[in-house]
Amino acid sequence: MTTVLIAEDEHLAAEALADWVKATPGLQLVAVCEDGEDALAQIRALKPALVLTDIQMPGLTGLQVVQALQGHDWGSGHQPRIIFTTAYDQHALTAFELHAVDYLLKPFSRERFDEAVRHALRDAAPSPAEVAQALGAPADAPLTRLLVRDQGKIFPLQVADIECLRSDNKYTAITSKGRSFLVRLPIADFEARLDASRFLRVQRGCIVNLDFVDSMTPDENSQLVVQLRDGTRITANREVSKMLREQSL
Repeated sequence: MTTVLIAEDEHLAAEALADWVKATPGLQLVAVCEDGEDALAQIRALKPALVLTDIQMPGLTGLQVVQALQGHDWGSGHQPRIIFTTAYDQHALTAFELHAVDYLLKPFSRERFDEAVRHALRDAAPSPAEVAQALGAPADAPLTRLLVRDQGKIFPLQVADIECLRSDNKYTAITSKGRSFLVRLPIADFEARLDASRFLRVQRGCIVNLDFVDSMTPDENSQLVVQLRDGTRITANREVSKMLREQSL
């Protein structure tokens, strides 16, 4: 049985979460807290396996609760998995996705609740220190590492090892060392956090790491075909092609 603690000061949200926890086989609700200080004390005392916590709460924020849990002695048990509940905040949501932190966006649905719980219980969990670092980083700080999910595990991925990013309007596939990882973020969110001296957006839906570019060859339309070391070929758009030609010696 997976024990669950809810830290949520909005009564309707807390009631919905409590009802869903009680209705989910294998979950056991052990406490509902309305402020961060009570949540911290109850988490330390009860050692729940899963914590659903709002970010903005009286007393301590959800992030401050997680920060306070760093270094706590969990005995023979495992540190709790954390799912944040939050109103819309693009910086927070981007940080969640980049660091494989589970979250529920208010107003949340039962379907999204079930999905977040499945992720939290199935995947390896980021440590409280990793969660605190992810959500506490400045919004404009360049990315150096992110956490990605694959087959029920979470992997640390050095940004310098990313070869290429391809995206539709909602998801981005990240290629590194022959593997591809799917992240639920548009490519524009990555572009804003990547080192512009190393990463170049060659198309609307594609960013390449120039350190992994083997060559650039003009095609019949004078657009540059960018070839990566692994053989991948991407045609740069006209504006980028023109810029690259002007920068060449």
